[in-house]
Parts: sequence; C-alpha cells; structure tokens
Amino acid sequence: MSKILSLDTSTKVCSVAIHEDGHLIGSQVYHLQNSHSNLLPIIIDQTAKNCNIQLSELNAVALSSGPGSYTGLRIGTATIKGLAYTLGIPIVAINSLDTMIEQVYPFVGAEDVMLPMIDARRMEVYVKVMDGQRAERWDTRPLVVVDDSFEEFSGMKKYLFGNGSDKLKESFTDVSFVYIDNIAPSAISMGNLAYTKYQNQQFEDIAYYEPDYLKEFQTKAPTKKFKV
Repeated sequence: MSKILSLDTSTKVCSVAIHEDGHLIGSQVYHLQNSHSNLLPIIIDQTAKNCNIQLSELNAVALSSGPGSYTGLRIGTATIKGLAYTLGIPIVAINSLDTMIEQVYPFVGAEDVMLPMIDARRMEVYVKVMDGQRAERWDTRPLVVVDDSFEEFSGMKKYLFGNGSDKLKESFTDVSFVYIDNIAPSAISMGNLAYTKYQNQQFEDIAYYEPDYLKEFQTKAPTKKFKV
C-alpha cells in the first residue's frame, strides 16, 4: 500500500490531497489569491490529521510541476522538497495540465481533443492537446493564440478548459469549440498519475528539481496596453 501526499500551487487554487494506491482519502481546496505560502503548512497538517495519517507514513510526495504561476510553483517546490528531505521519501512531479485532463477525460469522445489552458497573460496561454484516446497531439507549450491556432483540429470537437480558455470564448464561437468552466489544476486529480509514476520509480532529484516554467519570469508589467 502506498500513501502519497500531493499538492498543487500552479494557479490561485491551492489544493492538498492524500491518496492510497491512487484512491483519494482526503483533500482540502482553497480558491484564494496570494495565500499559498501561508496556507500550505496548515492544510498539509490538517489533511493528514483528518485522514488519520502520520506524515511519517507517507511513501512519496507529489506536486504540480508546471506550467503555471512562477511564484506559486516556487512555493510548492520549496514545500515539497522540505517534506521529502525531512521524511526521506521521493518526489513525483505531475504536469499541471495533465491534472486538468484527468477531470475532463471521462466525458470526451475518442475522436475529440482536449485543450487544457492556463492563462499566461494577454492572448498567450500554456496549453497541450490530448485526444480522447489519450494520445498526445501537442506537447506542453506556451501559445500566442491567433485566428488559425487550432486549424489542425478542424472538424473535431475541441474541449477547452482552464482559466486560459476564458479569454477565447468571444473569438472562437464555432460549435466545435466546447468550453468547460471551473476546471483548474488540482492535487485531487493527481492520484492515478502520481501512483503510476511511483510504481515506475519515476522520481525527481530532490537537490536539482526545478518546476517547468516554460518561459522566463516577467518582473515588469508590460508598458503597452493590449486589447483582448
């Protein structure tokens, strides 16, 4: 039996979950901006206690590897490294977009495609594309969205979800575009993904692991206004 504690801090949603052999035992989720550093230690402890599990019983810890918020990913990484080092257990890293796909996949047809998106400012998103047979059509990438960005998937039903898809609703109105609201990266959806990596011993190096930011952190606000 493997017990894995997962956390996701890649967006404003902060979530912690504990799974046993991929099955959810307990979780906590908060939709609060700029609160990850204060919340994480508390809800990790609370979730473990509520599940009647000692942290020393954990077999591994998992985290969202990105893409997403630079600050959020840094906070999650520092927290998970501290836990892994203290407890002497391995780290499993899960793509943030994959945890979103896990939430939508059961409702998608085999010939459809899923486009999880995380907002990357202006008309840029972090995106990947996976079809209903779990074949990856696009790897994870930053994308500046233009009129023909999704021409490759013409004729296919396209499920768009995540906070990056919100700003596309007025531009991509064809019936082949289906928007699903209230989907965000989540520790709750890491269960099977983390368990599979744990079984295959696909662990990260505690000392050298870094999140997948996809692009450099922007320290200044853009000087020119951009109309969406």
